[in-house]
Amino acid sequence: MKLSRFLLYVLLTSWLNLALASTATPSAEYKPQVGQEGKDVIWVPTPEGLIDKMLAAAKVNDKDTLFDLGAGDGIIAITAARQYGAKSVGIEYNPEMAQFARRKVAEAGMTDKVKIITGDIFQEDFSAATVVTLYLMPHLNIKLRPILLKMKPGTRVVSNTFSMGDWEPDETVLDQHWRAHFWVVPAQIEGAWVMKGVDGGPLRLNISQSYQNIGGTLTRGGQTFNLLGAKLRGDEVKFQFNTPDRKVHAFSGRLEGGRLTGTVVADFSSTSVEMTRP
Repeated sequence: MKLSRFLLYVLLTSWLNLALASTATPSAEYKPQVGQEGKDVIWVPTPEGLIDKMLAAAKVNDKDTLFDLGAGDGIIAITAARQYGAKSVGIEYNPEMAQFARRKVAEAGMTDKVKIITGDIFQEDFSAATVVTLYLMPHLNIKLRPILLKMKPGTRVVSNTFSMGDWEPDETVLDQHWRAHFWVVPAQIEGAWVMKGVDGGPLRLNISQSYQNIGGTLTRGGQTFNLLGAKLRGDEVKFQFNTPDRKVHAFSGRLEGGRLTGTVVADFSSTSVEMTRP
């Protein structure tokens, strides 16, 4: 009886060890297949040439924190760290793919600069990013768009292949038959402003905005003028306006803590100005 129980123990232990080994082996040997299905996408790797152009368009550098949404095999996060010095975080939903990416990070010797998270891009917090990269489907880009637009103005976004609906890209880059789109998250400056610091009393502005495209009017002394050449890039604002004496004034400034501060240049003279909400 004692011998039988011992043999049974040995057999059960051996079976358990084999079972554990059999479940561990696929993860250790896991290799993704091009076209394999994921949660909402299929996996197709981004070619190295396009990765370089995506990161160059975003001007990635060693001061950046890059989040790659849907990290796949981790190659974008690894490249951003290895070639541009950025701190990188990849978010990947598939646990096996995430583990595969971690192995690639280790093989590249980048574990001190690259982290791969197993998680859902709509649940994980990536608000610390200065650069966001992604290769998702169009409907996922649209779903992500409100989240991206609430990020800090100046955050750079690069998408392999797919656009963001009516949020037009600031730039499109090409690599053979591949393309990627680049955006800079714009500040929200639409509405009424009052400019102080210029001669003739405060000027009243009404700024219209559609993503990074802005326009509007300026009212001074009962006369209204259109803003000319208005541009918005992140938190940087530029426009020109005329005055009744037909002088052209050029404003250049930045949104800081709810205020637009900058300078107005006219006739080679520069005046510091501030714009606030009325």
